[in-house]
Amino acid sequence: MTLWTTLRHGTSAWPPLRTALLVSLLGAGLLAEGVRWSTAGNAHPPPAAAGVPAQPTQHLTLSKRSSSLIDMPAGAPAAHASALAVLPGDEMLAFWFAGSRESGPDVQIYSSRWTNGDWGPARPVASRESLGDALGFAVRRIGNPAAWVDREGRVNLFVVATGLGGWAASRVVHLVSRDQGASYEVRRVLPMSPLFNTSVLVRTTPVGLPDGGWWLPAHFELGNKYPLIMSFDPDGEPRWIARIGERTTALQPALAAISGREVRAWMRDVSEQRRLQQAVSRDGGATWEDLPALDLSNEDNSVAVLKLRRGGFVLLHNVGSDTRGARNVLRLSVSDDARRWSPAFDVVAGQPGDEYSYPSVQEVGNELHVTYTHQRRAIAHQVFELQYEAGTP
Repeated sequence: MTLWTTLRHGTSAWPPLRTALLVSLLGAGLLAEGVRWSTAGNAHPPPAAAGVPAQPTQHLTLSKRSSSLIDMPAGAPAAHASALAVLPGDEMLAFWFAGSRESGPDVQIYSSRWTNGDWGPARPVASRESLGDALGFAVRRIGNPAAWVDREGRVNLFVVATGLGGWAASRVVHLVSRDQGASYEVRRVLPMSPLFNTSVLVRTTPVGLPDGGWWLPAHFELGNKYPLIMSFDPDGEPRWIARIGERTTALQPALAAISGREVRAWMRDVSEQRRLQQAVSRDGGATWEDLPALDLSNEDNSVAVLKLRRGGFVLLHNVGSDTRGARNVLRLSVSDDARRWSPAFDVVAGQPGDEYSYPSVQEVGNELHVTYTHQRRAIAHQVFELQYEAGTP
């Protein structure tokens, strides 16, 4: 009987011998984890070049076009963790989880489609039951989604799911839709950790590669927290995985391909430093160097980054007080080079105790689309017009 079968049938206590075996396996897993990351830089073939050459500096102006809340499913008073993905024809899909509360047994992944300037009805995409039936083991809770539309138009949806314990026991389930989000099938549980392939989560948006593949940002959660990057080929097969830097208090990396083979990552910070952490790779994601933290506060909050098609970068981040986890102000900052950032405006600013968090951002036509959690009750959506004025390089 496997560990998952035992859990599914509700075993409530481990006999002494089984407990000793579990401790031994846990120690072996942690040792394997250490060995794995000590050789991570040589564990995969050189990745494809990322990004495009740097473009001339341009002055960017963003003008708000609209602000709304996506219609939530009936009977689901809590919603969190939106993810945007762009479909062919300048349409979009939004994903989020909703239910009675985070980690509740009724939580499901929902999706809505943006067509002709409006969101369609929310529809369920994945639940504990549907994932458990497809995987063959019980799923206790589901959480953050992340999504990517590949060059063939397939929607690749990644969902955090646990079978035991809290989020530190998570796995990442890969689902695929071949009909632009009308239906999904489970493809696999991603092979992301030697520690029983658990304690790995996703949150932020994947980044496309020139060959049609993509990078999926992720992080390891149990004990030490550190960011990861997994590379996929154009067919959605995992190619390699690497640790981002050496920090042990950084998670939920947001990635951007800068130019050539330079890639940068910005991470949520759970340390006492309370700054937006960053790292750089100069070989297409194979190896990473930690950089000094940005002079931007980060009170243990997720961020979103996007490289714009005509040059420049935008960063969505919470501006905290001295209170850990403060999420009442969501700011948009801009940069020409992804090194120096300037605040543009506050997307939303509320009172202490309000929550506007976990942003996602995409560029569609000449519009910038931003979604985020609104008071843990809904997903908000704001649209900004992108206007450029040529400047001095």
